[in-house]
Order: sequence, then C-alpha cells, then structure tokens
Amino acid sequence: MTELDPLVLALLALFGLLGGIGITAVGPGGVLPTIGMFLLTGLSPAGVAGTAIATHIATGALGTVAYTRSGQLREARTRRIALILSATALVGAPLGVLFNTLVGGRGFAVLLAAAVATTGILVWVRERRTAAREDGPGTTDLRPVVTGAVGLLVSVAAGLFGLGGPMLSVPLLVVCGLPLLPALAAAQAQSVVIASVGTVGYVVHGSVDWALAALVGVPELAGVMIGWKIAHAVPTRKLKYALAGTLLALAPYLALHG
Repeated sequence: MTELDPLVLALLALFGLLGGIGITAVGPGGVLPTIGMFLLTGLSPAGVAGTAIATHIATGALGTVAYTRSGQLREARTRRIALILSATALVGAPLGVLFNTLVGGRGFAVLLAAAVATTGILVWVRERRTAAREDGPGTTDLRPVVTGAVGLLVSVAAGLFGLGGPMLSVPLLVVCGLPLLPALAAAQAQSVVIASVGTVGYVVHGSVDWALAALVGVPELAGVMIGWKIAHAVPTRKLKYALAGTLLALAPYLALHG
C-alpha cells in the first residue's frame, strides 16, 4: 500500500463504512470507496477501480446472504432477476475493465462525475415518484429484456469505475417498477459476479492494491450489515435524499479533480 497519512487512512476507512451502509440500505453507496480512493490517493484510474471493485466481492456475498436470510432472494421472481443481472455481468464487467484501460486520468474524472451525478438524479427521481410510499406500487414481474439491458449497462459502468453494481442497479430497477427490497436483493447477487470478474481483469493488469482494499473493505463489510438492518427497520427516505444531495454536490468536484 502506498504510504499515506494516518488521517487519510482513517478517511478511507470511513468512506468504506459509509459505502457499505449505502450498499444495503439504499443501493447507491458502493461508489463512495471509489470516490475516496480517487480523491485521497495517487492511484491511477485502473488502480482506483481495481482496488475498489475487489472490496465488493465480500460485500456482495455478505449482502446476498443477508437478503437470502430476510427472504427476498428466496422469491422465485427476484431470483430470476438476479440471475439475468448476473449473467449480463459476465459480458459487461470485462468490457468496463477494458474501457478503463483506455481512459486517462482526466477522462476518468469526468466519466466518474457523470456517473455520480446520474445516480444522484435517479435516486431523487425515484423518491419523488414514491413520496407517499416507501417501496412504491411496483411489480417484480420485469420483462427479461429490460432486466438484461439494465444488467449490461450497470456491469459495464461497474467494471469501468470499480463498483459492485447496486449503485446503478437499484435506482434503475426501481424506476422500472421493482420494489426497493427486491431490487436491493437482486443487486447484491449481481455484485458478486461483477466484482469477481472485474477483479480478475484488474489483477491481470496489476491494478489491485490488496492492502488498501483490506483497509477499505473491512469497514465496508461492517457497513453492509448496518445498512441491511436500516433497510428493514426504519424509513430510509431522508437517507436517500441525503445521499442524492451528496452525490450531486460531489460530481462537479470530481470532474475538476482530474
């Protein structure tokens, strides 16, 4: 791991913790470790994405276990959606890794800023549409072609930026009509495949800092369990609006940082 100031190390661990909470509580939280590494370390775009995506193997697995335990991933239709999302990741994640190797630091900054802003807008739109209900009236009967399109788009973006998948999968699935908890559950399963395939790709390029991945990933795992409890125990609308606002505020800074 590159020599970093203790304060920076503590901040990176905090980004991991908050990212884990966001992953299972609202979906779009996995981008926070990527943002933290991009802003606080001197890693290349490939190093940022490769190290960040490696942390999502364990978080995705833990999230999958959690949502299986709570019943969402035992539902046949949710499992089918998760399977389609995961299958598309086998194609999309390697494409994302390839695109990352073709993008310079400035291009990565602009693209990351665009992805963060888009996610913030999607979270905000989703909450505006379901202001009277926490999960909305949605249906789990999404058409396979819609699920596949979401899965491919998300897995390419996740491979490019080092995400697990829920950051974009959850708001997109909810906008398409899926209730929040099934969307969160399906996205966790997809995340395992995205992170595993993406990590292999970045390892081939020598772009994973395992010590830094552990520093961020261990608090992230703790955050995953905290977020899962939040998702089942309390209304999360305020948290979602806060996350959307944070992402929209960070987007311009990320674009300028490159």
